[in-house]
Amino acid sequence: METHSGDMPPARARSAKTSRRRRRRSELLYQGKVFSLRRHIVEEPGGVRVLRDVVHHPGSAVILPVFSDGRILMIRQYRLAAEAALWELPAGTMDPGETPLQTARRELAEETGYRSRRWRKLLEFYPSPGLLAERMHLFLARNIEPGVARPEVDEKIRTRTFALPQLLRMIDHGKIVDAKSLAGLLYWARHSDSMAGGSR
Repeated sequence: METHSGDMPPARARSAKTSRRRRRRSELLYQGKVFSLRRHIVEEPGGVRVLRDVVHHPGSAVILPVFSDGRILMIRQYRLAAEAALWELPAGTMDPGETPLQTARRELAEETGYRSRRWRKLLEFYPSPGLLAERMHLFLARNIEPGVARPEVDEKIRTRTFALPQLLRMIDHGKIVDAKSLAGLLYWARHSDSMAGGSR
């Protein structure tokens, strides 16, 4: 059964409106292709007036692709910020007008060539809320079928499947250090047994 992103829950909407009312001034410092950097002078809860530099990002989708035998598809690519090639779950930035599920479908196909016929939303989280406004949406992808990958020109991506116990050992030994992948894999390690009935 597919899941679709709905409207913002009332409580979250009220919180967002409250945050906007508390802002006093916002200045654009940098506008990039994917994100912007803004300096906000705000009054935070408790009446404290502060200056915050925040990276604003449209949000992204993270995919946890699980095959019928329980193996998980990972990708490996070089990350300049980490100065290393990292093992990660497939993921990508939401394009204008896309829902998180549409982004998940597109990114899985583009980066790996695989397509999924069963999707389930697992989590929403902020990877670094101290400075980054990006919200990530984690999806479980099952009933996976192979296809042709179409990565971006600057993406050099390698794919490989792993058993969950192997991935957990890699986490323990510092071989997986990407935050979104840690969140997704550790969530699956905790909840996979309760979802096993729908994995085939």
